[in-house]
Amino acid sequence: MIVLCSELLICIFAADVHTFCPNSKDSNLSFTLGSRVDMYFLQRKRSRISAPFIAGKKSKMQSSIEALPDECLFEILRRLPRGRETNACACVSKRWLMLLSSMKKDEMCTSETTRFVGPEIQSNPPKPKEDDDVSRGYLSRCLEGKKATDVRLAAIAVGTASRGGLGKLSIRGSNETRGPTNLGLKAISRGCPSLRALSLWDVSPVGDEGLCEIASACHSLEDIQFFHCPNITDKGLVAIAKNCPNLTSVAVESCLNIGNESLQALGNYCPDLKFVSIKNCPLVGDKGIASLFSSVGHVLTRAKLQTLNISDVSLAVIGHYGTAMIDLTLVGLQNVSEKGFWLMGKGHGLRKLKSLTVTSCPGVSDLGLESLGKGCPDIKTLALRKCPRVSDNGVVSFARAAESLESLRLEECHVITQRGVFGILANCGKKLKAIVLVNCLGNRDLGFRFPLTSRCRSLRSLTIRNCPGFGDAGLGGLGKICPNLTHVDLSGNKEITDACILPLVESSEDGLVEVKLSGCDKLTDNTVTVIAKLHGDTLDLLKLDGCRCVTDASLIEIASNCMVLSELDVSRCGITDSGIKVLAEAVQMSLLTFSIAGCSLVSDESLPFLVELGKTMVGLNVQYCGGITSGAVDLLVDQLWRCDILS
Repeated sequence: MIVLCSELLICIFAADVHTFCPNSKDSNLSFTLGSRVDMYFLQRKRSRISAPFIAGKKSKMQSSIEALPDECLFEILRRLPRGRETNACACVSKRWLMLLSSMKKDEMCTSETTRFVGPEIQSNPPKPKEDDDVSRGYLSRCLEGKKATDVRLAAIAVGTASRGGLGKLSIRGSNETRGPTNLGLKAISRGCPSLRALSLWDVSPVGDEGLCEIASACHSLEDIQFFHCPNITDKGLVAIAKNCPNLTSVAVESCLNIGNESLQALGNYCPDLKFVSIKNCPLVGDKGIASLFSSVGHVLTRAKLQTLNISDVSLAVIGHYGTAMIDLTLVGLQNVSEKGFWLMGKGHGLRKLKSLTVTSCPGVSDLGLESLGKGCPDIKTLALRKCPRVSDNGVVSFARAAESLESLRLEECHVITQRGVFGILANCGKKLKAIVLVNCLGNRDLGFRFPLTSRCRSLRSLTIRNCPGFGDAGLGGLGKICPNLTHVDLSGNKEITDACILPLVESSEDGLVEVKLSGCDKLTDNTVTVIAKLHGDTLDLLKLDGCRCVTDASLIEIASNCMVLSELDVSRCGITDSGIKVLAEAVQMSLLTFSIAGCSLVSDESLPFLVELGKTMVGLNVQYCGGITSGAVDLLVDQLWRCDILS
């Protein structure tokens, strides 16, 4: 049968050639296949030969090669050498492509048997040897929107086999198109056994059948991500867990049919699991979380649990079995009470925890926070967002217990006041390096005096954004107890004046490196002048976006004092062409990015100065500058072709 199929293809090609070129005698246009037949190689494209009509029946116009049944074509194609020959045949038609993509690796002949198959070879077949082009998974592919189809997946499966093998595949579907199906994943499973990472986004047609095919062939899978895949159920994920023991990372989001059974399988069959993220899966409950952490809690280092129907039981299990946990994120756990966080700290299993993020969990309170501080002695980073029950007592108790704390972020925690902030700085030990307050409306000047003996010299970064209560007393006090600040961000505090910020700026002993004052529209040139004169030798970034009282006087001081400044943002400020000219004439400056967006007083006259500045810049923003015409912008683009210009 093998000999007949191979010779049949040769005879068909020969018949095609001699039908159109009966006098083909030029030896330069022919080649010999073994000793059986001379093949003619055409120099130009020709039309296909139609198969003869069958008398008495209505038949379609087909080329002779298309008349071959799939079984015969399969036997022929599987004998092609893997590489250019296979890829070329895949380009012939969709039928050939899909047929090639359906072949398993063990169905393809080895390199020794891809030559012309004659009786002498069939009688004494060579001994199979190890495949020389074993796919090692060097390649990655991403299909998005309309490009995500079964045909493209089939092409990837065939084309990557001889080019290092497919290691990473990402498919992002679209609601506007049908997208790939299980057939496409089947092609990937047949042609890409080296696959290590698979990501599926919004791929509704893909279900358990496709995942089972992947599980049966891609045993090297290490990373899987399933987002908004409603047809994937526990059956598919369990198959992956059972057949892919090398899994180290699993992320599942908004897969409504994945539940506890999947997490149990991951715990039982994936001993090297390091990261798990489960979001918005309503079927996942305490049973699944408890089973997962009790099985692999000793190796699981990072976990993110968001919007799940779990209770205090899950947090108690995590606190007891999460002995390897380094990074834990809990978001939107509405059914977890104060007791759950208290038990998680009392479990004493999270002693290696370095980072904890809690967002929109109404159960977290001062009691639970104090318990976590005592149960996590090595914690370095704490982030609390939208936690309405956390007050000054809770954060101060946590800072006192967590002696290794280096970074604290409080966002939309409106019960925390300035007393809590100063209490943190007094009890954080000698390791706190950064504190961030964002949209905390309870931080108002209280008029109390803080003892200067309790200084926090370790603090290097202070961020207070959109906290309208901070005034002269608050910022002045922070400047006195934090003398080693290098990064200051006070963006969005519209009530801040020169009198508020100057004590903070003047108290920095090590020199400010980054200063962000965007939206502080009451600041004037006085503040910029002090910053430039005191910290010009260290200042690398200065953002004054929206400070409308800042004028050319500030640019003059910056040009004279800020030798190492690389990023300057004076968008929506009161600067003019004269100020930009001064900057351009400062030969010691080497700005990398410069933004004058929304500066209505800047005109086309600043064009030569911007060109001069642009010699060192990689980014320039001139959006919404009404005085700069489109012609001037075109000239900038032409002359500063290395610079990314926003206009």
